[in-house]
Amino acid sequence: MTKLSVNINKIATLRNSRGGNVPNLLKVAADIEDFGAEGITIHPRPDERHIRYQDARDLKNTVRTEFNIEGNPIQSFMDLVLETKPTQVTLVPDAIDAVTSNAGWNTILHQSFLKEVIQEFQKNGIRTSIFIDTDVKLIEAAAKTGTDRIELYTEYFASEFTKGNKDAIKPYTEAAILAHKLGLGINAGHDLSLENIKFFKENIPNLAEVSIGHALITESLYLGLENVVNMYLHRLK
Repeated sequence: MTKLSVNINKIATLRNSRGGNVPNLLKVAADIEDFGAEGITIHPRPDERHIRYQDARDLKNTVRTEFNIEGNPIQSFMDLVLETKPTQVTLVPDAIDAVTSNAGWNTILHQSFLKEVIQEFQKNGIRTSIFIDTDVKLIEAAAKTGTDRIELYTEYFASEFTKGNKDAIKPYTEAAILAHKLGLGINAGHDLSLENIKFFKENIPNLAEVSIGHALITESLYLGLENVVNMYLHRLK
């Protein structure tokens, strides 16, 4: 079964909008795990506009499932990850002012840099994943960095699926087949939703994990957080 890791950035955004501690991020993360999710994902950014660095430290002591921290491996991010030692670090090439992740790594251009970063994390017992597009050359280059996994950037698929273009899954299927042959684990994330997750799962062999935040939290406003978590789990079986 593909694991569901819930990105709780949006909960932090809601909390920060009033300056207090409501909703309580740690309580929501614990509830999400109680509802059946197999992981918690956070993506702290340098301006801490949603997840704060202290949140990562606090969550390390409370998350009982897999803990995944995403981000651009600038020095402050690397220091945070090495301090908290999550289950997994997902490397994302975000610009400092990015609203959301909007591109995968050029693993050819940045291969030596990624290799160095990945070795540092793995030396500390942290599983690594690279956020990446479906270009087969980039997948091949990712394998040469020594990363444990890749995370397929799924915005294009999600956008095309909404338009009725189910053929948009094909490059993702091909990328997953190649990645598996190269010994890479396969994660996926970005704009996956209740609408498209079942189709995506059915067409991506060896899919280890999906990380879902914006859609899941938005859907929960209408359907309830516990219901939505279990609806994703049902579709991922």
